[in-house]
Amino acid sequence: MEANNCKQLYLRGSRMKKDWILHHIGMVVRDLDKSVEYYQSMGQVEKVSTLLTAEGKRAKLLGKFLRVGSLNIELWQPIRGATVQQEFLDTRGEGINHLAYIIDDYEKEYVDLVENRGIRLVFGSKPPFSGSGQAGYFDTREDGHNTLLELMAIPPGRDMIRWET
Repeated sequence: MEANNCKQLYLRGSRMKKDWILHHIGMVVRDLDKSVEYYQSMGQVEKVSTLLTAEGKRAKLLGKFLRVGSLNIELWQPIRGATVQQEFLDTRGEGINHLAYIIDDYEKEYVDLVENRGIRLVFGSKPPFSGSGQAGYFDTREDGHNTLLELMAIPPGRDMIRWET
């Protein structure tokens, strides 16, 4: 592909949008406690969140956020069931599986990604939208270096992370 064609492809929308704010990098781990201990032993972790539990009838995950400088790292350990985290662990091993951004208008971004670009919603909010706090994982693995895209519309003033005291 010629350089000019690559530039046009880039400008058509494959770049990050200006109003998206990086919230965290999500990682899948086999052992949550050992992973938290490892990162703390590196001397860079400033804060650790309280335990997160994502559980439904078919699946369960345990997680924690770590604050490293201005970066949040989210760690998820699959416990049971078929989840994108378990699939990642089974096929790729431990590592980064998603990048998460805070956005202003989830519905607008959903329409752009799913309806205009054909990117599949893997998990999360889909139309009709109601209330606040929509979020979703979008399947950008093929073009996004095996990482998912998470978009979150968080109401102003609401911190979704509860830090240990």
